[in-house]
Amino acid sequence: YPWGYDSDNGPDQWHKNYPIAKGRRQSPIEINNKDVHYDRSLLPWFASYDPGASKTILNNGKTCRVVFDDSFDRSVLRGGPLLGVYRLRQLHFHWGSSDDHGSEHVVNGVRYAGELHLLHWNPKYSNYLDAVRRADGIAVLAIFLEVGKTPKLEMKRILEEINAIKTKGKEASFPNFDPSILFPKSHDYWTYHGSFTTPPCEECITWIILREPIIVSSDQMAKLRSLSKNAENEPVLPLVDNWRPTQPRYFRMVSASF
Repeated sequence: YPWGYDSDNGPDQWHKNYPIAKGRRQSPIEINNKDVHYDRSLLPWFASYDPGASKTILNNGKTCRVVFDDSFDRSVLRGGPLLGVYRLRQLHFHWGSSDDHGSEHVVNGVRYAGELHLLHWNPKYSNYLDAVRRADGIAVLAIFLEVGKTPKLEMKRILEEINAIKTKGKEASFPNFDPSILFPKSHDYWTYHGSFTTPPCEECITWIILREPIIVSSDQMAKLRSLSKNAENEPVLPLVDNWRPTQPRYFRMVSASF
């Protein structure tokens, strides 16, 4: 089913074709200090990414995505709340139509300008599609983008390629990229069990949400907004507001490493 972020096919409508979108472990959620449980048993997390695994960057009409080779354990995330290693498959962004909103998760009432998701799957399952069907199949490392005065230079590498993928369906070669250059200094995190924030919204994700945002410039956010959600031969429609509103937390525990 064609889904999107407009009123006719947006988040409010998804459950009609994807009933799990009304489930009790949906993402994103609002993280509130008063509901967070400090868990002293939570370990630090580690990422070891092979820059050679980076393959392509693309505009799929919903987001800007970088795709990695996940045919073996060459770029992995481990530690934190995870048991075993998880393989990096792709990263992508969510952003707003202006700098004052765009992130999916909200922290103490604050919605950031954007959110970066690094998606990993558990190779104890035979393949990615199998992992998506398992409660411990997927791990997403989420990093907030905050507009500020001293933008992180490392974002430049991704944004330089935006002109090559202006319209839906465009893909460009994107070799030799290590996404760990995008990490903030602090590795403090919140973690909870949730879902994909896009249909079918499967509830298979261990979220690791970094407390410290990375700083981007207003120009860098504008660059993301210059993408079109339409194909080359169609009218330009800015790709903006590709974020899902927060979902009920229900009974879930949100744990903090700090």
